Amino acid sequence: MTQNCRQCGKCCEKWGWDQKGIPEDLAPWIEKNRLDILSHVLVRFTNGGYRIAAGLTLGDLPRIDRIFYWVDPDGRKRYSCPFYERRDDGKVYCRIHDTKPAVCIGFAPWTAIWHDYGLNCPACRDTTP
Repeated sequence: MTQNCRQCGKCCEKWGWDQKGIPEDLAPWIEKNRLDILSHVLVRFTNGGYRIAAGLTLGDLPRIDRIFYWVDPDGRKRYSCPFYERRDDGKVYCRIHDTKPAVCIGFAPWTAIWHDYGLNCPACRDTTP
């Protein structure tokens, strides 16, 4: 079952921060030098060290143990997504929609695992399995 997102922002407000990433998300951002994104990503390396992802190379990816979305450029945890934008039309837009991380792409509030949350989603209310 799928739904058409109404861009209300409820998902991003509730789940758009404090998420874990995967190295496959970082590769295109590194290749395209997306410092606007990488400066909001914290990585932990297998040796226990931490750093902001801006400045990483593809060669660093195998040494990454964990990826944290989203942080301020100084490494402090954020409690909102830095790419969430509510516009004058009342809809919410993702400023990195064309390259957003897998955790965002894969989020589907109408699936059984998110059933309770899906009941609050205007796009899937009344049709949640």
